[in-house]
Amino acid sequence: MAFVEKKLPADAPVSAKALNWVDSRFPLSKLWNDQWGQYYAPKNFNWWYIFGSLAMLVLVIQIVTGIFLVMHYKPDANLAFASVEYIMRDVPWGWLVRYMHSTGASAFFIVVYLHMLRALMYGSYRKPRELIWLFGVGIFLALMGEAFFGYLLPWGQMSYWGAQVIVNLFSAIPFIGPDLSLWIRGDYVVSDATLNRFFAFHVIAIPLVLLGLVAAHLIALHEVGSNNPDGIEVKDNLGPDGHPLDAIPSHPYYTVHDAFGVTIFLTIFSAVVFFAPEMGGYFLEYNNFLPADSLKTPPHIAPVWYFTPYYSVLRATTSQFMYALIAGVAAYVALLMLKSRLSGSIKLIAAVIGLVVIVGMLFLDAKFWGVVLMGASVVILALMPWLDHSPVRSIRYRPTWHKYVYILFGIAFVTLGYLGVQAPTAGRTLVSQICTFIYFGFFLLMPWWSRAGQFKPVPSRVTFHPH
Repeated sequence: MAFVEKKLPADAPVSAKALNWVDSRFPLSKLWNDQWGQYYAPKNFNWWYIFGSLAMLVLVIQIVTGIFLVMHYKPDANLAFASVEYIMRDVPWGWLVRYMHSTGASAFFIVVYLHMLRALMYGSYRKPRELIWLFGVGIFLALMGEAFFGYLLPWGQMSYWGAQVIVNLFSAIPFIGPDLSLWIRGDYVVSDATLNRFFAFHVIAIPLVLLGLVAAHLIALHEVGSNNPDGIEVKDNLGPDGHPLDAIPSHPYYTVHDAFGVTIFLTIFSAVVFFAPEMGGYFLEYNNFLPADSLKTPPHIAPVWYFTPYYSVLRATTSQFMYALIAGVAAYVALLMLKSRLSGSIKLIAAVIGLVVIVGMLFLDAKFWGVVLMGASVVILALMPWLDHSPVRSIRYRPTWHKYVYILFGIAFVTLGYLGVQAPTAGRTLVSQICTFIYFGFFLLMPWWSRAGQFKPVPSRVTFHPH
């Protein structure tokens, strides 16, 4: 095919000529129009839909500030802590870049958790958006890995001992556990080798995976179209021009919409960076302002707040709790056998798996099952598209009592997060065990409760009230 460059009038602006020159060789305008400029989105988006754009903004903040930090950081066990102090005290505006990066880590999780909550409320994981959801869960897992690897880099007391505890968890895996822990650390204890490995993953490996997943997430989203608060497919009602009647171009409408959200976010973000970067010890723990000391263990070791719900699940799994788990597995298998719509062969497989799990719970250490449950508490999110059997997507048209199920789940999740930063006691352990049952019950019982009750009629067009 012959190369053809669009002809422009001689008096065309220089910018138009430059853009035409690029478009003739690279689809710049086409990419902009396909991905945003002429991408039609439902016109009834509310403020819950700003968190996707905010996640992109925080990702950019983290990459840019991370680049500047790497210019001065030394990934050496003898120099790492001092290099962070050098950034904070001697590098011009280094303290600002470091606090933007540390605050950005927490902001990233806050935004992503709210983004996932919106998907949960409006059924954005339902068909045909299963792949979007799976890419999103992949982003969440990559983000957790990125945060974990980056947490060791300041080489403070909590960084050191937090990494020591988390890596040691892998030793609970039968047969391969000790060797796996040794391979992850690169040494018998957290040391310079560990720091270098974590630095490589944090700066190079995980960001590449994260950027790829973000690109896949956006491409999949724009292929099937965005969901909306009503959970209605706007592509089912097309106008004469081929565009959905209930959709509007993202630019300029949602450009302005998101710009307002960005302004509010940056105001709050700046207030935290300048006035409360430690956020009472939740964003930056006080022990992390002390250099790592392998001979002095902090009195209470806990991960950063965004990991604590899953850490609480781990701590809740005691030897006594195993009996409750065995009873729970047996009851769930019985429920599958008696009340599910699965075929006979699938039920038989479920019964065999349940029996194997129960036997494993009797003979394997509770620490191992704590690690399994901690991992399962994250991975189970990927099963949402197939666990939710509700005839409608949005919470707007579900039975009223469904909202209380979501609220109970939210309370259990926040409680687990709070208990994860507290020193364990018998009472707190009991509460975390109850919340663990509620957390997993929300997902595992979803095939039944999600389709129960009287559902409200779903309109054929989106409900939109101009303002």
